Amino acid sequence: MNSQANEGEQEGRVARRQRRNREALIKAAGTIMSEKGIDAATMLEIAELADVGAGTVYNYFKSKDELAIAVLEEMMHELALRIERATAGLADPAAVYAFGIRTVLEAATTDISWKEMLYRSEVIADALFRRMGPFAIRDLRNGISAGVFRVSDPDLVWHLTAHAIVGASLAITTDRLSASVKEEIVIRLLCLTGIGIDAATELAARPRPASVVR
Repeated sequence: MNSQANEGEQEGRVARRQRRNREALIKAAGTIMSEKGIDAATMLEIAELADVGAGTVYNYFKSKDELAIAVLEEMMHELALRIERATAGLADPAAVYAFGIRTVLEAATTDISWKEMLYRSEVIADALFRRMGPFAIRDLRNGISAGVFRVSDPDLVWHLTAHAIVGASLAITTDRLSASVKEEIVIRLLCLTGIGIDAATELAARPRPASVVR
C-alpha cells in the first residue's frame, strides 16, 4: 500500500511539474512574442525566461509555431473572460453576444499576436471555436431562451462565425478589405442569429461597454 501511495504521489508531482512547465513556457512565449514578434522570438530565450532547459521546450511543443498557437489560445480564453466581465451588467443577451463579436473582431485585426498567426486561418478559426465557444454558445442559447435569437443549432452558428471572423480579419490585415467594413461585418454576423438585417443593424449600433482589447 505504501509503495502504491508513493507511486501515486510521484505521478502527482510529475503531473504538477509538467503543468507548471507548460504554463511557464506559454507565459514566457507570450511575453517575448508580444515584444519581438513571433518570427524574432527564439525557443532558447523562451526557455530561459520560463526557467526550463532549452531541450525541455520540445517535450511540450514540437515547434515555435505550435507554441505560438498555444499562446494565442490562452489569449482567446482571457479575452472571453474579459468580455464576460465587461458585459456582466447587460440584461439583454443579444447585446452581450454582439459586444463579444465586435471585441473579438477588433482583437483579431489590431493585436499583433493575432495578426501574425492569421495566415494559419484554419488552425486559428478552430482554436477560436474551441476556446471561446463555451462563452459564445452560452450567449447564443441565452438569446434563444429570451426569444431574441431564432436558430436551431447555436454550435453551428458559432462555428460559422468563428471562421468568418478569422477570414475577414485576415482580409483586413492584408489590405484586401478596408478596416472601415468592420461594422458591416458585425451586422452580417449578427444576422446568423436569425434576427434580420434591421435588428442586427440596430443592435450593432447600441452603446457598448468599455473596450476590453489589450
